[in-house]
Amino acid sequence: MKNVILGICGSPRKQATEYVLTEALKKMEEKGYETELFTVRGKDIGPCKNCDYCIRKGECLLKDDMYELYPLFKDVQGIIMATPIYNGGVSAQIKAVMDRTRAAAAVDIDFLKHKVGMAIAVGGDRVGGQELAIQQIMTFYILNGTIPVSGGPFGSNLGANFWSHDTLKGVKEDEEGFRSLKKTIKRFQEYLEKYQSE
Repeated sequence: MKNVILGICGSPRKQATEYVLTEALKKMEEKGYETELFTVRGKDIGPCKNCDYCIRKGECLLKDDMYELYPLFKDVQGIIMATPIYNGGVSAQIKAVMDRTRAAAAVDIDFLKHKVGMAIAVGGDRVGGQELAIQQIMTFYILNGTIPVSGGPFGSNLGANFWSHDTLKGVKEDEEGFRSLKKTIKRFQEYLEKYQSE
């Protein structure tokens, strides 16, 4: 398995969420990892139809931009999934990405097994639904055998939690958000190193 970290941005805009994810990937590059960024921005990704075509045929019925993402899962060691907060939870776009991985699992049920995953949530309010969104991403990891990583139990945070004030400037000035990112990245790297050596 290569030392590659895949960042998946669930925002349709090039604003706060993509900025924070890019900063997280830069931190991983500084630690010696290769990174790959996939963003839903400008992409055509339809919702899963739960039609079981993937189970019967080994591929998704919907031939859209998810086919850019499917091969990226293969050689990555870790995943950082980032979402803006929409109505107190994940964006429709990141939910579509999660649901559409059903086709990848139909081909290889273990396609995400033993990889390490962390989450980033960016909301317009400090308590706008970030933890609920992070929990949904963590649930996705758990269901797929990915090892979910939080920021730790003391001064606990489930993942990197940002308050953007609905602006790029706001997220750049969120010192508490970047503190949670630093803590989560630290534990993310610890888990990557542990499971890389085994």
